[in-house]
Amino acid sequence: MAVQAQAGFRRLFNEIGPVDQVGIEERVAKYGTRSIKKHAKLWGLKTAVTMVDLTTLEGKDTPGKVAALCQKARRPHDDPAIPPVAAVCVYPAMVKHARRALGGDSAVRIASVATAFPSGQAPLRTRLAEVKAAVADGADEIDMVINRGAFLAGEFARVQDEIVAVRDACGAATLKVILEVSELETYDNIRGASFLAMRVLRPGDFIKTSTGKTTLNATLGNNQVMLEAIRDFYLETGLAIAMKPAGGIRTAKQALTFLVAVKETLGDTWLNNTHYRFGASALLNDLVRQLEKERTGAYQAPYYFSEAAESY
Repeated sequence: MAVQAQAGFRRLFNEIGPVDQVGIEERVAKYGTRSIKKHAKLWGLKTAVTMVDLTTLEGKDTPGKVAALCQKARRPHDDPAIPPVAAVCVYPAMVKHARRALGGDSAVRIASVATAFPSGQAPLRTRLAEVKAAVADGADEIDMVINRGAFLAGEFARVQDEIVAVRDACGAATLKVILEVSELETYDNIRGASFLAMRVLRPGDFIKTSTGKTTLNATLGNNQVMLEAIRDFYLETGLAIAMKPAGGIRTAKQALTFLVAVKETLGDTWLNNTHYRFGASALLNDLVRQLEKERTGAYQAPYYFSEAAESY
């Protein structure tokens, strides 16, 4: 099995090319040095707000907590100039409560983690039933996890077949494919898994770094590897796949640096919430705090802002 896996990886990397790790690290180190002027900073902060997937993924979630999350998603702050977020993300059992809170005409979408999130360790039929139930209850988007064990064993066809099955179970709902980058271990593996997923996704579907449940989540490095995979896939096929870094992005300064990476790698077309998201709910309060600072000239104390939901 190990020999077959090695042969499979060689074929894949021959097709898509390896990652220059030193080059990636040098490139991302420069993003934080960019000077962002006031007008561009304001635009970036508001745009980042619109890209947040506001999330609660706890065993103690209740309908009331989900309703409060939806209210914050719609109106992150009293200032009406601050826009709503992209989506709320909840477990499948909470989708119907989010739909009730948001109604049918909200600009805020409902996302649901599924496929035995975060491990993915359930029979495929169980994972697909979970997806179908979430969509039936009103989910607009599904965040699935790939079978990392199958990928690392070189069972690439199995990985793709499972993504296709989930994609079909989503119907019209957008699919976000979580690679769980920390368990893929290398930049080459992250690039390889990105291509495997993108080859069976639809334009507008996402690849996503992480569940937020492991020790290493979104970094500028693994984000850059995936952005470049999206760029190379787009140049090869003309199909635009979206991107979502998740976990560990907590400050407005970090978010702006990630947006610099998007602009310099993929261009302005990807600078919107149909092409790029942040799976980092703890980020929202800092974005709003920075926007208030830009408006008033003074920082508000953190207790003026409601608690952010779980970051993922």
